[in-house]
Amino acid sequence: MKRFTKPGLSMLLGMYCALLAGEVVAEEPIDIGSRRELFVDRHLIGELEDAQLVLNRPRDMGSAVEFDAPWEGAFCGYCTIIKDGDTYRAYYRGLPQPRRDGSNSEVTCVAESTDGIAWTKPKLGLFKVDGSKENNVILANHAPFSHNFCPMLDTRDGVPADQRYKALAGTRKTGLVPFVSADGLSWKKLQDEPVITAGAFDSQNVPMWSESENQYVCYFRVFVDGIRRISRTTSKDFITWTEPVLMGYDGGPIEHLYTNQTSPYFRAPHIYVGIAARFFPGRRVLTPEQAKEVGVDPGYFNDCSDGVLITTRGGDQYSRTFPEGFVRPGIGLENWVSRTNYPALNVVQTGDDTMSFYVNQNYGQPTAHMRRYEIRLDGFASVRAPYTGGEMITKPLIFTGNQLDLNFATSAAGGIRIEIQDADGKPIPGFTLGDSQELIGNEISRAASWKGSKDVSKLAGKPVRLKFVMKDADLYALQFAGGK
Repeated sequence: MKRFTKPGLSMLLGMYCALLAGEVVAEEPIDIGSRRELFVDRHLIGELEDAQLVLNRPRDMGSAVEFDAPWEGAFCGYCTIIKDGDTYRAYYRGLPQPRRDGSNSEVTCVAESTDGIAWTKPKLGLFKVDGSKENNVILANHAPFSHNFCPMLDTRDGVPADQRYKALAGTRKTGLVPFVSADGLSWKKLQDEPVITAGAFDSQNVPMWSESENQYVCYFRVFVDGIRRISRTTSKDFITWTEPVLMGYDGGPIEHLYTNQTSPYFRAPHIYVGIAARFFPGRRVLTPEQAKEVGVDPGYFNDCSDGVLITTRGGDQYSRTFPEGFVRPGIGLENWVSRTNYPALNVVQTGDDTMSFYVNQNYGQPTAHMRRYEIRLDGFASVRAPYTGGEMITKPLIFTGNQLDLNFATSAAGGIRIEIQDADGKPIPGFTLGDSQELIGNEISRAASWKGSKDVSKLAGKPVRLKFVMKDADLYALQFAGGK
């Protein structure tokens, strides 16, 4: 853990004089090892000149799963996507008519896919619903746990085979009760008693295994001064959890976040990415006549919602680097009703250079469904320079590896050059801008080079800064990795 101390007067004067003299003030280097680093926050950014950190827009790829079975319906919600080997599964609540939270009208359903694009609903034969076992239900007649059943795939080393899948579910009345499964389809309670009790729990409560923190983490709903907020608790065994801590925001406004959907990003698991449902109670867009026209339930058109990007690297702070909407409501009145545009939990790879996330849409309407959105790998956000050019210099960092791989895109006129500097900002001979080969193209991974060589191993373990000189280009991620 880094410790920050209040600088004394002499230190402040020294820093001020150094700045006046144009010197770079020494900073403690960030040890990134060989981890992939995304520009979803300002963690690595030291200086930006005529460049900016921008939020990118996902592509709407259309409906993925229609909630059209009799036991599913208009009030399906709280979706979770899990990729287990070659199988993708979507878990969600089925609820045809509005009922109180935690009734036996709720069931937990699953859809499956081999590519994350085309989905089917398996006939599992596990529970009788509407007089038949020919359904995709994995939990029924088990109130209140189908209200917000939220599963996870446990990737912890040594996890018992019959507990590869875990879940938390429950309401304020019951607390969160743990469930386990070997295959993600047949579930049982790990114990009857709740393991987390201090929360509102009237939303999706998100458990995960954190490789970087070597513990389980759960993010869940609380209310603070009437605002929907997020708390965090941790556990070593999924049974005993720490006292919850309210998550703060490193920048950005405090708004109603109905769901948080925080999970480790699969290509950089030390960065937790959340595509959260931002809720605006009482912000009504539709008139009663328009609500009747789209067929929304009369109780569900007085509010509106969208999806926002939140990130954290552990601890009790989220970075709300981008307060603007990441998932904007679509064209059409049906997209501007209450509790629609709620993102599902988890982002998964669905192509060689693309990933997908999913959004619960048309809530409270006969056309309720889960929609797929697509974006390039690592492409939530980027450092962008215009046609006239711009620069970014990183904070001092220490790395391991032999080469610097970049995820980037340029126009035909654009390009990126990279200079490696020492911690004081002085160009290192052999790695100057003049030595750098310009990167032109659009690639998920390409190694930078200087005078025809990609090898940076002699700089590994030493504090350095990276200077990017860019024109009409986006930089999404970087990673120091092994090379040939």
